[in-house]
Amino acid sequence: MKNIFKKAALCMVALTALTLTSCSNDDDTNNNITGEGTLKLEFDNIYKTANLAMNTPYTNTNGEVVKVSKMKYIVSNIKLTKDDGTVFTYPKSQSYFIVDELTPASLILDLPNIPAGNYTKVTFGIGVDQEQFNLGAAGQGDFLTQAQNAGMMWSWSAGYKFVNFEGTFTSSTVTTDTNFKVHTGQTGTDYNYTTVTLNLPSNALVRTNITPQVHIMADVSHLIDGTNKISLTAAKGSGAAANIMGGPSLALVTANIANMFTVDHVHND
Repeated sequence: MKNIFKKAALCMVALTALTLTSCSNDDDTNNNITGEGTLKLEFDNIYKTANLAMNTPYTNTNGEVVKVSKMKYIVSNIKLTKDDGTVFTYPKSQSYFIVDELTPASLILDLPNIPAGNYTKVTFGIGVDQEQFNLGAAGQGDFLTQAQNAGMMWSWSAGYKFVNFEGTFTSSTVTTDTNFKVHTGQTGTDYNYTTVTLNLPSNALVRTNITPQVHIMADVSHLIDGTNKISLTAAKGSGAAANIMGGPSLALVTANIANMFTVDHVHND
């Protein structure tokens, strides 16, 4: 009988220890997330459902056959929202990047020194915000030279190109390959900076030993074939090329950018 009670007591101790261990693990997961880690944002450019390939024909809803030769855009002012609603703003001085389809290394943004946590949203801008531009050329730091070298500026006085989308197209009335350029940025009093906020399909678990990678799809067809349909044929008119760099069409392109990005998945490795 004594042995039975002794065994029962040992079982209760083990069960209590197991319960405490379980609670401790839950606390580690939910309440004691400390330190800093790195998060990666991967930008995967596509054209509708196809992976974006340079100089490959894609047909838009206007019946124009588009071949892309250049796709670049500036990503800026990154913010991350935790599951408790708090927002971490990545340091502004380090928060300007040029994503270039022809430069694979530029497609993944490494963001170190992020507070550990469970992140549910990512917010970023496309372009250089007006506050930053108003600091003047001396206030841009190394990014000004980077943008100049990448062809992402018209000139200092004219400002940055937020998106640089170029290639050739044909249509029923434009039967030979004709150049097009779609450049967004400041035009007159319209600054055309766009902010994008994306919900993550699963939490990005930033830890000292986990580096999440958020896989963002960027459907470049949206620039001229999104909610607003912009005809390259009409933009060409009687000219030699179709250039969209200002006027009413540029505002429509800018509005399309907000729906250009989606999150496909999150890797927590």
